[in-house]
Amino acid sequence: MRSPHRFVKLTLFVLASLLVLTARSSADNDKPKHHKLVAVPGEDRFTPFALTISVGDTVDWMNDDTDDHTVVSDDAVNNVGPTGIDHLLPGTDSNGGVPGMFSITFHDPGQWVYFCRFHAHLDNFNQPNSPGPLGGIQNEKDPTLCDPAGTDTCNFGTPMMGVITILPGHRNEDLSTLPPR
Repeated sequence: MRSPHRFVKLTLFVLASLLVLTARSSADNDKPKHHKLVAVPGEDRFTPFALTISVGDTVDWMNDDTDDHTVVSDDAVNNVGPTGIDHLLPGTDSNGGVPGMFSITFHDPGQWVYFCRFHAHLDNFNQPNSPGPLGGIQNEKDPTLCDPAGTDTCNFGTPMMGVITILPGHRNEDLSTLPPR
């Protein structure tokens, strides 16, 4: 026959374990969450180009340009999600004078590359490349290559893209758990 003290001890152990797990979960939820801003500053680029955040942080994109832009995930090279992102960031002309906004919260450590599908496309190596001849790099615009042809409205230059590095944990925590390079 089992001792009632043994049952009581086991029950107390299980309850204490549940209490510790609940406290840890609650502490994780109480950690400060940070928002980082990526802006389109009235020209065809994301600024900053490279951003380092921590797991649980949110990145907000704000389009201050008059033109529409997009945030598209480069799922061929990203080692974290979210995947399948292709979100329109309305410009102020098409959004009643208000900058378009979009946000993503990142839940896993890794790297996330994105681009604007209006101002970049993926090359054979899944790297964002500028539209236009020779990847957008040229000395002068050739109006015969513009769309529509004959106009000087082509936008050849550097690809509109960015990269986000997501670290495991917040910066105010011990970063000794980072994997070696």
